[in-house]
Amino acid sequence: MAQLTWDGTGDKIFETGTDRGVYYPLTDEGTYSGGVPWNGLTGVTESPSGAESNKHYADNIVYANILSAEEFGATIEAFTWPDEFDNSDGLAQVAAGVTVGQQTRRPFGFSYRTKIGNDVQGQDFGYKLHLIYGATASPSEKAYTTVSDSTEPTTFSWELSTTPVAVGTIGGVEYKPTALIVIDSTKVDEGALESLEELLYGTAGGGEDPGTPAELPLPSEVIALFS
Repeated sequence: MAQLTWDGTGDKIFETGTDRGVYYPLTDEGTYSGGVPWNGLTGVTESPSGAESNKHYADNIVYANILSAEEFGATIEAFTWPDEFDNSDGLAQVAAGVTVGQQTRRPFGFSYRTKIGNDVQGQDFGYKLHLIYGATASPSEKAYTTVSDSTEPTTFSWELSTTPVAVGTIGGVEYKPTALIVIDSTKVDEGALESLEELLYGTAGGGEDPGTPAELPLPSEVIALFS
């Protein structure tokens, strides 16, 4: 076995940045289609919870250590949000430019990108695509302040809880439902990654080709692209 070394050239990896946010409403058929860009995205905080230790004792020792179910949540921060997100934020448009609050909050999917950098290529080394499923936005605080000599744009935030969706059996292994998939561009097939991004962001088309709308493929469909 070769001797271990640290911090070799090209091995100093770091992650940074947040961009390419997309909102996908959940349809009545259980798919995520009609994606729209989420402009003004300033940050996404992933907040997994659960998987807590629950020890059981017998014979004066720890007999079993059972972990509780794991859950996934997140917080989106942005300067603004797409109009289509109103349906997931408890808002309903009753007339042009007029909305009422405290309405039903529709579940949705969300995707965003973070950059991967290293000591050779800087921030252009690669990126990760984060795909979130079964999200529901909780009521959020919106704080407005007076204009002054140090005015900054208002930042809004939404806390998300999720309901995992099925993954299925892959390669003979049955996987638990999930609310999060992460794809690392530095490790996956480029052609499969391009196909995924065409689904996530849609295609422009041209001539008689109308292009395709943005959609969030289900976990089994994403995994099939890379299998």
